[in-house]
Formats: sequence, C-alpha cells, structure tokens
Amino acid sequence: MCEPILRSLKEAGYETPTPIQQQSIPLLLERRDLLAIAQTGTGKTAAFSLPILNQLAEADKAGRRKPAPKSVRVLILAPTRELAVQIGENIAIYTRHLRLKQVVVVGGVSLGPQRAALARGTDILVATPGRLLDLVQQNCVLLDGVSHLVLDEADRMLDMGFIHDVRKIAKLVPSARQSLLFSATMPPKVEQLAQFLLNDPARVEVTPEQLTVERIHQTVHHVEAASNKKSVLLKVMSNPDFNKVIIFTRTKHKADRISKMLTAEGIEAEALHGNKTQSARQKALQRFKKGAVRALVATDIAARGIDVSDVTHVINFELPNEPESYVHRIGRTARAGTDGAALSLCDPDEFAYLLDIERLTGQRIEVVGGTAPERRPANDGAPRPNGSRKSRGRRRSGPPSGQKPDGHQQKSGDKPKRQQHHGKPNGGGEAPLRRKASKRREAA
Repeated sequence: MCEPILRSLKEAGYETPTPIQQQSIPLLLERRDLLAIAQTGTGKTAAFSLPILNQLAEADKAGRRKPAPKSVRVLILAPTRELAVQIGENIAIYTRHLRLKQVVVVGGVSLGPQRAALARGTDILVATPGRLLDLVQQNCVLLDGVSHLVLDEADRMLDMGFIHDVRKIAKLVPSARQSLLFSATMPPKVEQLAQFLLNDPARVEVTPEQLTVERIHQTVHHVEAASNKKSVLLKVMSNPDFNKVIIFTRTKHKADRISKMLTAEGIEAEALHGNKTQSARQKALQRFKKGAVRALVATDIAARGIDVSDVTHVINFELPNEPESYVHRIGRTARAGTDGAALSLCDPDEFAYLLDIERLTGQRIEVVGGTAPERRPANDGAPRPNGSRKSRGRRRSGPPSGQKPDGHQQKSGDKPKRQQHHGKPNGGGEAPLRRKASKRREAA
C-alpha cells in the first residue's frame, strides 16, 4: 500500500490483516475481479476498499485531477442505509491522508444536499440502489466513468428485491471495469448475479456462518404463550451482565412497544426500524454505541451492516421465520473474533422455527427456562406455522398470529416499487409477495 494509506491504517490501530483481507487484497491489487464469501465483522470493507484506494492514489501520482462534474470513479452498492453509512465512515478513515472525495447517498433524507455533492463529481460513491437510480433518472450523476464496481452484501440485496435495480445500474457503468461481489452466503441467485457482473473472477471464502455461530453461547427460554415474553424479558434485563443488548422483534410496532416498556421500567432503550427517518435511526445507533442506552430494540433491518463491537447479548424476543436471519441476528455479538451470547424467547407457535434454526446451524440450543414442546420426528408431516410443512428450502410467508412484517411508508429512494398482490389471506398466493414487499420497504 502507498504511504498515506499505511499512515491512516496505523493511526486507526490496524496491525494484522484479517483472513478476508489477506486473501482478497493481493488479488485486487492485480486488478482481478473478485467473488468473496464473508460475513459482516470480518474486515471486508477494508478488504475491498484499500486496494481500490491504492489504485486511485497511484493513478493520481502524475498530477491531481478533479473529478468531472457529476462523474464517479468508484461505485459501491449496499443494501441498507446503515451499511452504506458505515462503509462511508470506514473509507473516511482510510482516505484521511489522501486527496480523494467521497459521497454517500441513501434514501430517507433530502435529495438536495446529495444533488449538490454529486454535481461537483466524486472519486468514491457509496449508495443504496433505489436512491442511486432516482439520482440517475434526474440526471444528477453520470456512471460512464466508473472504473470499479463493488456490490456488498449481495445476498441481502437480492432478498430485499433489488436484483433488477442492480442489473440496471450495472448496465450504466463501463464494461471495462474491475468488479467485486461480496456476500455472506452464496445461493444460486447470487451465483447467477456474479456471472452477470464479473469477468473471470478469483474466488475467496472465509469464516463460514457456522464458525461464527460456534463462538456464541446460544440459549433458549420457552414460554407458555407470547404474552408471557415481556415479563421474562424484564427479568432477564434486570441482570446487570446484560449491559449492551440488541433485542430483535419481527415488526416495527412491536419494537416501539418493547422499547417504551423497557424505558418505563427504568431500562433505557431505543427502537430501530424502517419507519424511522434516517436521522432518527442514526441517532438511535449512536446513543447505543456510546452507551447512553442499554438496549436497542430492532427489526431485521439491523441484522446486517450494524457494526457495534461490544454488544454483550442478542435477545430474540421473537424468533425469525427464516433460520438464516437468526444467524445474522446473533452475529451482532461476537464481533471480530470475540465471544458473545444469544438468548431466544420461544412460544409454542415458534417452536418449528427453533427446529429449523437448529437444523441450519447443526446445534441443539441449550434450554435455560420453561419446557420445550415434544420434538416430533423430522418426517412426521406435522405442519409448520402458516401451513408450511418444509423445514428448509421454502421461505415461509410471515410471522405467526397474523402479525405483519416490518415496513414503512414508501418514500423516494432505495427501494423498488411495491408489488401488488391479490391472493388469498392466511396461506394463499398473497403471502410470498407480501413478505418480499415488506423486505423492500424495510430496505429504505
């Protein structure tokens, strides 16, 4: 790396590269396209940004040239506002001694300042797909000068319905570029996207999800009914060892209610979900990071891209209906190789979800309270919640008891249009579309 980057890394306390950095950086310095499988918390932002910044610095040695108006040299796409902001903050650290300009554009905030920043041109643009396309359609940014394209959290991007936006954006950048795709998992759709975006890519894979799960002490407390969970949560939070906790719920309304309940009981808490403005979400995160509140009550919007290094516990107030989401939730603790703890509150309607999680992780979760329902044989044909009989491979439509997934009112930026559906309620053709639409709303 060039001296200004090394100086910035030293000041930031970087000493030893992580496995993903060790494997990725040499390949990227050779200007190879890259397909990388790595979770958040493994150092992947530095893995993809440092080689690119080094290439930009080398290209500018001959003489600094300001970016042309509206132009972009490096484009980094992220699925959520929080992840985009986090990437921008890291790049600001790495470019402290470089004369490189960066802009972050996300939905949920005014377009005016973003238009003004892009009008002068930028070296690095970090963006969510929907807001970027808004700006492209308004002729506020030109992508024909992009030399590096990075797609971060690709599997999350596809889960939230951004596949068409990503393909549109890829067609707007030059074909002669260096392209990078990072993903925590590699389902077939991500493989197909990689084939579309990348040219003869190198491939690296580090820290499978199961290894991260093994560093976390996982427990489950069975409750007789969902209505009993609040009293159990209050008892748990009375333990001072739970001093920096992320509590996950399935819906934004439940997140608000739990946050208010905890605060009323003298436990400072903030809610984080898709109905909050970007400034409110950032304020809640900052208060949590600084220790001003003990608990952050969040929907799955926070399951990836939120990097708080000293989270002591994750509590699943409600189990997710997709086992992969459980892995990403509990991954908010045990960051950067440390140990962590996760507690799940499970009512009888969620027991099938718990079994799915154990199948995915290959671990039996320790019971610390209550009595578990009888475990039926895997092939007994007993129906899962919402009528699903498959434990894996099929995405179930939504939470039990008729709760609606988290979402918020549609605003300009970072999400595709909401799909219309006319299926039957409670298990008809409407459910999968409702789930997919809710994830796109959550992305904003």
